[in-house]
Amino acid sequence: MPRSIFDAYVSGGAREFFAGAFASAADRRRAVERAERPLEAPVLAALAAQNARFAPSDARSAQLAALAEGAAAVVTGQQVGLFLGPLYTVYKAATAIRAAQALATESGRPVVPVFWLQTEDHDLPEIASCAIPRAQQEPLTLRMACPPENRVSVAHVALPDEISACHATLEAELGKLPHARVHLERLARHYRPGAGYADAFAGLLAELFEPEGLILIDPRDPALAPATAAVHRRALDSAQALSQALLERSAALERAGFAAAVHVRADAPLSFFHPGGGQAPRHRLVRGEQGFAEVGGEGTHTRDGLLAALERDPLCFSTSALLRPIVQDTLLPTAVYVGGPGEIAYLAQLGPLYEAFGLQPPLVLPRARLRVVEAGTARLLERLGLDSARAEQGEDVLLAELARTGAADPAPLTPEAFERTLADGFERVLAQAVGALPPLGDQLQAALEKTRANVRMAASKLAEKYAGVLARRDEGRVQELQRLRTLLQPGGVPQERFYGLPYFAARYGERAFLERVLSAIEPFDPTPRELRP
Repeated sequence: MPRSIFDAYVSGGAREFFAGAFASAADRRRAVERAERPLEAPVLAALAAQNARFAPSDARSAQLAALAEGAAAVVTGQQVGLFLGPLYTVYKAATAIRAAQALATESGRPVVPVFWLQTEDHDLPEIASCAIPRAQQEPLTLRMACPPENRVSVAHVALPDEISACHATLEAELGKLPHARVHLERLARHYRPGAGYADAFAGLLAELFEPEGLILIDPRDPALAPATAAVHRRALDSAQALSQALLERSAALERAGFAAAVHVRADAPLSFFHPGGGQAPRHRLVRGEQGFAEVGGEGTHTRDGLLAALERDPLCFSTSALLRPIVQDTLLPTAVYVGGPGEIAYLAQLGPLYEAFGLQPPLVLPRARLRVVEAGTARLLERLGLDSARAEQGEDVLLAELARTGAADPAPLTPEAFERTLADGFERVLAQAVGALPPLGDQLQAALEKTRANVRMAASKLAEKYAGVLARRDEGRVQELQRLRTLLQPGGVPQERFYGLPYFAARYGERAFLERVLSAIEPFDPTPRELRP
């Protein structure tokens, strides 16, 4: 099984696939110095216009001014999900803010946090949900209906009328919490029928991080399209060479024991094409005998035809996962990119692309990984004798451990003793039976050894079932553990990948919760941490 490149990178390995080490202060300083440059005038104008749509912010104005003067940026980003999507969206933004502050202190230069709104993607089912925990019940998942075959970039998708039903559900579930009114009203102001997914997400995130001056950028802005056209032109012109370089990098990753996170198709351009215009469905392209064919579409296009379409309307093209960082760092002076485990895995593939486009890769920084441990969760942990990290182990493993160490009514035999008793009993009976026999021939001796092995295996399997029964005989303990895992590992995934912000903001207050997040983050130490609000 391939190793995790994220784990290797966090622990200081896999250096050959990244531009430096985030734990090295010298590498961090070099990254800031390399990245510093004034924004191109059209990019600065577009960025200023986008951020002017949000409520006025002196902090944001100061950050824009710093970018105009040549400040480096710490960039992160995410798909524009319902009610900001999972908690790690907030953790990403907060990590970028804390990292920018720390880098500014280290370097003595201004460094600006920027959030890249991933609005080019078209995977609506992935973003159209938000989950909240509920006391003594299974989590509640709010989900918007959406066509599973949607191919329109989410930048051009509006929230349907049923968003009002989501607000009503949130009101019913969270309305009695101390700070619900402020947060629910803010959600309703942004996530309203007819508003774009991207506008709702951006407006909410900008307001929540207004004191820190978080800058947001939407790459589907027509004003930015001319600046990205050169990237798409080269992706088309050099499709064969770029895919070959990426395939060679994938092979290098595999030789080092890692898997390539994103499959690379030979000769396929890294751009998506929108044949009906920027707001129309988009399609991946594959090279065929007649030109470039649309995957999931009906058209086939020549290289010259695609380049002509790019010239007429640059928004007819959008990025794949592998090309998105190149567009990002063409537009922005990115010193550091803050990413999650999945992103870091595919960023390891991109060295050849950066070289081909004449760009310096940014330093890659893992986002904060936080577990919210509320008072009730802390009491459960104490009662079960666990800490929050151990509580993320598998349920069967934890139940077996608790059965050994914490049962009020200890079993007469442990599973290990049960297995030994079975096996030893068989050996005693076997020894008595064999002792009464004349010497065994080789054939019978081999059959005897095979029987002995089968009995041992059967005893082991029976002991496993016995252990499972022991582990689950304390029904109250089983229920407590299952409740704990629902809080910390819902659906078998880390809490930050499952629950959204609304519950925590409604219970603890938006600003109070965000300040706890910010204060819990050590920017260059990605060790998972507890957050106790």
